[in-house]
Amino acid sequence: VPVLADEEPKETQHLFYDGESVTGKVNIKLKQEGKKLEHQGIRIEFLGLIEIYYDRGNHYEFVKLDKDLARPGDLSESCSFPFEFLKVVKQYESYSGRNVRLRYFLKVTICRRLVDIIHEKGLVVHQLSSYPETNSPLKMEVGIEDCLHIEFEYNRSKYHLNDVIVGKIYFILVRIKIKHMELSIIKRETTGSGPNTYNENEQISRFEIMDGAPVRGESIPIRLFLSAYDLTPTMKDVNKKFSVRYYLNLVLVDEEDRRYFKQQEITLWRKSPTSLKPENRGVAALENMRTTLRRRVVDDQSVL
Repeated sequence: VPVLADEEPKETQHLFYDGESVTGKVNIKLKQEGKKLEHQGIRIEFLGLIEIYYDRGNHYEFVKLDKDLARPGDLSESCSFPFEFLKVVKQYESYSGRNVRLRYFLKVTICRRLVDIIHEKGLVVHQLSSYPETNSPLKMEVGIEDCLHIEFEYNRSKYHLNDVIVGKIYFILVRIKIKHMELSIIKRETTGSGPNTYNENEQISRFEIMDGAPVRGESIPIRLFLSAYDLTPTMKDVNKKFSVRYYLNLVLVDEEDRRYFKQQEITLWRKSPTSLKPENRGVAALENMRTTLRRRVVDDQSVL
């Protein structure tokens, strides 16, 4: 899948799911064939880290697996080393935000006496979910006493990332002159805890759903296609380091440019893709249960 790298164009990384094995081959190519490369051993690690940008000195490691590929010795020619990490638990989804990043990667180290040779290869992990058992409609009201009374209703409170939000807005009482109304999706990224909690709000989308003054009894339909936006699943208290939540924000602006708004949280989740084998589609995570998904991928080898 395409991934945005730091200050660089997007790069392609292999996609994995929780419980899936990570296998491949490490290819080491010598710059000069025949010239020996002395080393103190070669190893590969599978790592999962959380990096908070304002705390760059600390990386929070939540998974670490390692394997030795070669004992100390000499390399006189280019060679390959197969590796396999079986049924790896990947309990969190990959994430890259404004203040925090959660990433998985493979790290190969050729140990030497003076300076080690290190190479990293990033991976992407997606967490799948099943359809929620309960998914009741959202009903809310916006009002100013004796001036404005609006009810709005959305068909559900939980949506998968390619879903469509369908709703209606009802004007029960309108005694102020409304100029226009807009609906936006807000992503709130929360890092830290207690007095050190920091919230970063990002407006993902905004569009106007009404231009002009409404009248009493009028209703306005809403249809918002989520697949058009770069969204992630809702993440709550990931490793006690950060959360990502989404909100629908309804804003009304009157002729004096006063703004009235109502915000409601929605839950986003990742649906199992249709490209997975049928036997794997039903193994998507139920609530917080880990899934074991297997894929057969041709040439799924990490060349380092």
